[in-house]
Amino acid sequence: METTAETNPMNLVMDVKVRLTVQLGSCQLPMKDVIGLAPGTVIQLNQQASDPVGLYVNDKLVAHGEVVVVDDNFGIKITALVGSEK
Repeated sequence: METTAETNPMNLVMDVKVRLTVQLGSCQLPMKDVIGLAPGTVIQLNQQASDPVGLYVNDKLVAHGEVVVVDDNFGIKITALVGSEK
């Protein structure tokens, strides 16, 4: 039997929404510093500005990319998929 678009079981999940998250970096702070955060506070992350950012789907790393600006909004340009040879 030939699998068509209508009979493909993957079609059942194609409309399921997942959360995409881009991680620019991270850091650890003592709670006393977190409590002292205020507007204008700058927090230094453990990542260089030129390093690729991580793209996560439901908390699983799936790709790396570069931050871009599209029509005054941030976006991500995928540069590598996790586990791909390229």
